[in-house]
Amino acid sequence: MIKTVIFDMDGVIVDTEPVHRYAYFQHFEELNIAVPEEMYTSFTGFSTRNVFQKLKGHFMLEQEVEDLIQRKRSIFNDAFDTKEDLDLLEGVEKLIIDLHQNGMQLILASSASKVTIERVFNRFKLHQYFSHIVSGEDFPKSKPDPAIFEHAASLSIAPKENCIVIEDSTNGIKAAKAAGIFCVAYNSVHSKDQDLSLADVVVGHFDELNFEKVSQY
Repeated sequence: MIKTVIFDMDGVIVDTEPVHRYAYFQHFEELNIAVPEEMYTSFTGFSTRNVFQKLKGHFMLEQEVEDLIQRKRSIFNDAFDTKEDLDLLEGVEKLIIDLHQNGMQLILASSASKVTIERVFNRFKLHQYFSHIVSGEDFPKSKPDPAIFEHAASLSIAPKENCIVIEDSTNGIKAAKAAGIFCVAYNSVHSKDQDLSLADVVVGHFDELNFEKVSQY
């Protein structure tokens, strides 16, 4: 019987990917570096810190990683605050409310920074549903490293065997499975070129999930 659902955020609860993409590529332009699409796609599920650690080494950037992070976040925050069409992904709010009302514990485990998570949670009033929020910035390695999900599971009211993870990225699914947690992959139209084959279940819309179904996984 599942007692806890661990949600990823980007591509699962809200699609901030276009805002991140805009911020990254604006910053790449400022840095005068050309990041190929294939390389950018491989960063899906990475924290901003891990992205810039990779880029600093690859492009031999002079700037400190901390300065690169702050500049990208500044561009992102400006874009996020002015983007009116940002919304929760279709069906996810209904699922969150259904799970919460039926006593399911909800935990967020996102690679996003605490600042970005707060922005999303405040904008869409999500704090009331989640018992814990875990940010990737607290871990030295990004997904597919399992540390973030192992920590999230340690906050659960039940053993790991009674938890599931909902993810949309290759790296996130690998992290969940490496942590030994049942993984539901959300095949998001916003998460391109992601390999969902390691997931235990794949859904194309959140209408396919509800408390009854989730609790029986």
